[in-house]
Amino acid sequence: QVQLVESGGDLVQPGGSLRLACVVSDLTMDYYAIGWFRRQAPGPAPEGVACISGDSTSSAYGDFVKGRFTISRDNAKSTVYLQMDGLEFGDTATYYCAATARQCALRSDWFGYWGQGTQVTVSS
Repeated sequence: QVQLVESGGDLVQPGGSLRLACVVSDLTMDYYAIGWFRRQAPGPAPEGVACISGDSTSSAYGDFVKGRFTISRDNAKSTVYLQMDGLEFGDTATYYCAATARQCALRSDWFGYWGQGTQVTVSS
């Protein structure tokens, strides 16, 4: 059974850093792009944060990231990371990782497998 499990969410002050991790099971990692999405309120589709291709040769970031976040993956460990630096109040959200057999793109409707999310709160 495919599972994606996020970890690393926490309460952090503005300007601080966090590293989120997404451990994937029962997927051949090389064949799947992994994305990070976030939801700040119920209702709207989750917002695309970053994605990375199965072979790590391509990646994409949401416009709001502005060089603050870095996505990476270690297929041998079935894990994808999101390093977040320079966190701002507006980054407070539940962060989800998701997998797609399609190309890397910040389109939540392309992703068929989702984790349960990890909460990131930026507060002073």
